[in-house]
Amino acid sequence: MKIHNKLFLILFSFTFSIIAGLVVLIQYSIGQGIIDFVNAKEVKALEPLAVQLANKYAQTPSWDKIIGNDQRFLRLVESQLQSSQFLPSLRDMPQRPEIRGERRPRPPQHMAQRDRRPPPEHAAHYALLDENQQRIFGKLFEDLKYIKTPIELEGKTIAYLAVSKRKSLADGYELDFLKQQTNYLWLIALTAGLLTLLLSFLLARHLVGPVKQIASGMHKLTKGQYSTKLLLDRKDELGQLSEDFNTLAFTLAKDEQVRKRWLANISHELRTPMSILLGELEAMLLGIREPNNKNISSANDEALHLKRLIDDLHMLNSAELGGMHYTMQPTDVGFLLNSIEQKYHVIFEQHAINFYLLNSANNTTVNADKTRILQLLDNILMNAVHYAQCSTISLSANNVNIKGQAYLELIIEDNGIGVEQTHLSHLFEYLYRVDSSRNRQEGGSGLGLSICQHIVKGHKGEISAEKASIGGLGIVIKLPLLVQ
Repeated sequence: MKIHNKLFLILFSFTFSIIAGLVVLIQYSIGQGIIDFVNAKEVKALEPLAVQLANKYAQTPSWDKIIGNDQRFLRLVESQLQSSQFLPSLRDMPQRPEIRGERRPRPPQHMAQRDRRPPPEHAAHYALLDENQQRIFGKLFEDLKYIKTPIELEGKTIAYLAVSKRKSLADGYELDFLKQQTNYLWLIALTAGLLTLLLSFLLARHLVGPVKQIASGMHKLTKGQYSTKLLLDRKDELGQLSEDFNTLAFTLAKDEQVRKRWLANISHELRTPMSILLGELEAMLLGIREPNNKNISSANDEALHLKRLIDDLHMLNSAELGGMHYTMQPTDVGFLLNSIEQKYHVIFEQHAINFYLLNSANNTTVNADKTRILQLLDNILMNAVHYAQCSTISLSANNVNIKGQAYLELIIEDNGIGVEQTHLSHLFEYLYRVDSSRNRQEGGSGLGLSICQHIVKGHKGEISAEKASIGGLGIVIKLPLLVQ
């Protein structure tokens, strides 16, 4: 079953159950209220009779002389109820037509013995009780509850006038009113049920509609349609889910573009040296070129280029999979910088490059893998030597504090041709090169800065590219200092 149908059934069932329960409860409450009203009205109508009986008792303190028997007592009660208009008078009641010659049977003499039968729930029964609440006249059933009105004389209770509580209504205006209200209630319930049916359907469609759009969008994403975008202008969780979906689609589309560009570039990078190597080997095999030292050295250079490219790819793949291991240990920053200066002294002289080391981070220690940090600086400096066309390279080290965290800041700058602002944010992407032809001639793989980024992240640091203060390209590295 679809979620729309499930939600519709849940909403409708829940709401309809509440409506039906309320109707039943209201009907019961109205019925009990009418019955209580009738009982209270009847007791109120018999209060004058209680006063009359008290006045007669003051003159003749004998209930036998005042009332006589059960039949007379019941007639007194009925007469009082008729006079108070609680009961219709006998002349107002419809009379049964008399048939000539018909004799009406007399009531049996043992009428009083019928009090032992279970009383009807809709009929009222009356009794006169003494001061100890014992029956004197009338009908007193043990299964019924009675409302007892005290009959007082000179502040003393001499008897009680008891009226049984009805449990239901047999006839009368009250019963007609109850039936009318019941019909109205069920009519309202039916109307409410139909409205509930309609509202549940509309609400279910309103709630499920965005879910269907999101599900349809996810289905398109699974098919590779990364341009899919949801337009849900909502301020709830579904709106937030829609925004997250669009972000995911945009990220997947961007990653797909990067993946395609990566595959195209890597295929080209691998094919170029491989084609040159195979061409030179084939030429020597066919005798077109002599297998001398020059030709073999050229083929060897292409093989080395291919090896470096494969090694860099392997390193990047290891980094992506978490396979680039680091041996962290306290490392003196001054020692690292001096090692770099000594290593590149000859190289800088060969390329006529002035090198300046500005170390303001004396006695500074970082928790780092020494080999990886040297590899990091090697890649950056070699990029500057081969591609920057510069005459000056500077390496500065400073201690900085960012949001309460101490960092070692390394800035490598050159005064070369630099990089346009649009290229700066892409320099650390795989196989991204500002000048691919020059890079390939120099034997670069286009992966050096990507490897640098992984090394810096492996040390929980940051790396970025910016325009150098001396005119060329600047690389800024921030590594967290070792807390002592």
